[in-house]
Amino acid sequence: MNSSNSMSSSQPEDLAPEPGAAPSEDGLTELLIGLLKLCSLIGDPMKVGVCDPVGASTNEVKVVMALAGEGPLAGHDLVHITAMSAMNVSRAIAGAKARGWVEDFNDPENRRRRPVRLTSAGEGAYRQMQPMLHDVAQSLLGKLTVRQRREMGHLTDLVLRRIAEWNAAQPQDHSGDQAGS
Repeated sequence: MNSSNSMSSSQPEDLAPEPGAAPSEDGLTELLIGLLKLCSLIGDPMKVGVCDPVGASTNEVKVVMALAGEGPLAGHDLVHITAMSAMNVSRAIAGAKARGWVEDFNDPENRRRRPVRLTSAGEGAYRQMQPMLHDVAQSLLGKLTVRQRREMGHLTDLVLRRIAEWNAAQPQDHSGDQAGS
């Protein structure tokens, strides 16, 4: 049985299209709806399993995770990476600064750029989150086979690349995009 057959045959009923909705011929619309639902619902386990135990907002944790993975970033970079609004990124940076997790960083190659980076306390908080992240991952993904995990990782990477390509092809509107450029 190939992966596409196994996905459709084992699809939970709550990911099925709404009753009365016209199914798309190729199944793409239903797949997109399922992905949207997944993206919306995965926030709850992250909040309960990671954010609440460290006493941080979901957005603060997203900023910490982005900085831990990418190094110093400006607000507009965080807007792009986290898919949060500029206002939410600014608030998350302020909250993480108040916790001592984030500090301003001077970019020697671009003095106009205003990046932030993790402090040693922020790096410690990120390390503290690791077992919690693993527990959430185990709860949500632990029953997948190694092959399914590999396939899901590959497919996730492909969709993320397509999103980046789609975003790059869109007209750029920077009017409300200033979260500490």
